[in-house]
Amino acid sequence: MQLYNTLSAEERAELIDQAGKQRLTLSFYAYAKIEDPQKFRNDLFIAWNALDALGRIYVAHEGINAQMSVPADNFEAFRDTLEVYEFMKGIRLNVAVEQDDHSFLKLTIKVRHKIVADGLNDETFDVTNKGIHLKAAEFNQILDDPNTIVVDFRNHYESEIGHFKGAITPDVETFRESLPIINDQLKDHKEDKNLVMYCTGGIRCEKASAYFKHQGFKNVFQLEGGIIQYAKQIKEEGLDSKFIGKNFVFDNRLGERITDDIVSKCHQCGSPCDNHTNCANDGCHLLFIQCDSCQSIMENCCSTECLETTHLPLVEQVKIRKGKQVGNKVFRKGKSESLKFKQSGDLTDLALATAPKAKDIRQKIKIKKVLVGKAEHYYVKAQIGLFIVENQEVKIGDKILISGPTTGNQELILDKMLVNGKEIEMAKKGDKITFKVPFRVRLSDKLFKINSAKEV
Repeated sequence: MQLYNTLSAEERAELIDQAGKQRLTLSFYAYAKIEDPQKFRNDLFIAWNALDALGRIYVAHEGINAQMSVPADNFEAFRDTLEVYEFMKGIRLNVAVEQDDHSFLKLTIKVRHKIVADGLNDETFDVTNKGIHLKAAEFNQILDDPNTIVVDFRNHYESEIGHFKGAITPDVETFRESLPIINDQLKDHKEDKNLVMYCTGGIRCEKASAYFKHQGFKNVFQLEGGIIQYAKQIKEEGLDSKFIGKNFVFDNRLGERITDDIVSKCHQCGSPCDNHTNCANDGCHLLFIQCDSCQSIMENCCSTECLETTHLPLVEQVKIRKGKQVGNKVFRKGKSESLKFKQSGDLTDLALATAPKAKDIRQKIKIKKVLVGKAEHYYVKAQIGLFIVENQEVKIGDKILISGPTTGNQELILDKMLVNGKEIEMAKKGDKITFKVPFRVRLSDKLFKINSAKEV
């Protein structure tokens, strides 16, 4: 009986690309009393693994919190696996605004003490006694009420790239830090103000709204389904967005755009930017905002120290990072002293720039694609992309697709290339190829060959 992953992320990515089928990124949560979280976890793994469902899921005695990637063809079958449980019958699935087939590359289900760490040890606190849920139109309306206080219950690195206008954005790195801060800040408004809160998908606000009702706040409201559902509803109903910027997400995309406004800055040079990067130094993995120019110059590193480290032999790098904790702390390190333009706390509601429109050909064209290889480098001034051929030969005249979480899907005709530094017509597995690319290529980008395509 398989209860754990047997494929690496790279192997899974290759299988996904070879399948060429659309996947949906989604999230959901439910607070409930689960008697045996470990059995619950194992049963879910067996059911979801059979459907090629991937993601990061936490289960606990208090419920389930899931962010997942599911093949579109298996969506209804996946929903059926949830309907087996009474507390998940009719559960809302928040489908992402932007889709990426590589948003998750493993199925990881972990048993935790709580699905949302809150730092609370109060047995009288009832998490099911929650605030009033508001849909997008209702949320917009209550924000216009001068008697309303709106609070962002996400972390600083999330709110920095996008938030609701006029929101209180606590300068915190964890949810548990925000509860006492907001409680103290608003203690004199327990009866005379509307306390309105939001988060990414609703799970943190579900607990926060119950906490503030427990603390004596009379008028407590929360955005139903969080920013993800809000973005979907304003688009469907033609409503004005009171959210500005990008919504941070905890998968490989690191963000999905809600409005074209850029409200944050590159942490290294201060230019308008809202793209997050994880430092390329395996002994750091700092999460920070980095523009294309700095990404090229710094080679995806957060500091000159990390840049120098990545150029050392692997053996030396391992010695340097020995004993240091990284990995699961990757999202909690956005305040490094090496970052000159980091922001948190009071954030701007004014756009610093407008994001360029990304061409996504998958909205119009059904693509049959074959993975060729991956991006290795991009030479900004020359506009040259360097790729490693790993799976499929490619030749002059081929129609190719460069795809990635930030790049989107960009189609080109390969009319000229250098193979291992020489101008020849065909490249095979193991070759390094360079060719002109009129847009920024990122290390997360994949190179595909399009064999055929048809309008849908």
